[in-house]
Amino acid sequence: MSEQTTVSGGEGGPTALRIMLGGQLRRMRESAGISRADAGWQIRASESKVSRMELGRVGFKERDVSDLLELYGMADEDERYRLMELSRAANNPGWWSRYGDVMPSWFANYVGLEVAATLIRTYEVMFVPGLLQTEEYARSVVQMGKSFLPHQEVDQRVELRVTRQQILTRPNPARLWVVIDESVLHRPVGGEEVMRAQIEHLLKWSQQPNITLQVMPFSSVGYPGAGGAFSLLRFPDGDLPDVVYIEHAASAVYLDKLEEVDEYVAIMEGLTISAAPVSATEGLLTEALARM
Repeated sequence: MSEQTTVSGGEGGPTALRIMLGGQLRRMRESAGISRADAGWQIRASESKVSRMELGRVGFKERDVSDLLELYGMADEDERYRLMELSRAANNPGWWSRYGDVMPSWFANYVGLEVAATLIRTYEVMFVPGLLQTEEYARSVVQMGKSFLPHQEVDQRVELRVTRQQILTRPNPARLWVVIDESVLHRPVGGEEVMRAQIEHLLKWSQQPNITLQVMPFSSVGYPGAGGAFSLLRFPDGDLPDVVYIEHAASAVYLDKLEEVDEYVAIMEGLTISAAPVSATEGLLTEALARM
């Protein structure tokens, strides 16, 4: 972990901080030649618990981190203090935790990573990506096929989706690069009025310096390996690997092995080449508005 990594500033997110701390503990354990089983014995836990800690999938008890640092021979008091501060920050709930009643854990992990990302590249074939949705468009998507949902739950889901968009307007905004299929612009989600407002919203966002929007036109065959929608997330610290996120109906897949990520990076590069150039985006959006 870089010595410049800080734990006090709120853009890191507890999910990312857990992964960073877990990676640091794993490297220290391996350098000390200590097995996960022995590390687990030190903190009165199982080998699998240590594995989950090192992957950042669970929270950290300060006592456990302190005991592990002792076991691994951490003698630098400044570094020990920094890591203990990191463990405390990693246990702080993110703002999205208040939506726990309407958000599955697998998606909560994504939101935590999204907050920490500096670059998000997304390919979407059905809907406008959540980070660029208007409130009414988001409401229509949330209710699609779920008319049984209580109004309060719908409101919470929509509020969560809109609040996530703050990463694009914060002082150090994330960069977003989106490729959407042209069919997204013609799918009447919420009706004509909602779609018109949504496309106008895309026109506005596409002018922002941290947002790149491309459209895959009907005239393009696309990219053969693309398949369905996915997102690529990149982070500012070398301890946090790039992540591919693929969402399913009731679960999600996270890929971070180098060969898997590289494959999706190549697919995304192919999509950006096959899509209409950025200079054509405004025209395609304006044409879609004119057809309504």
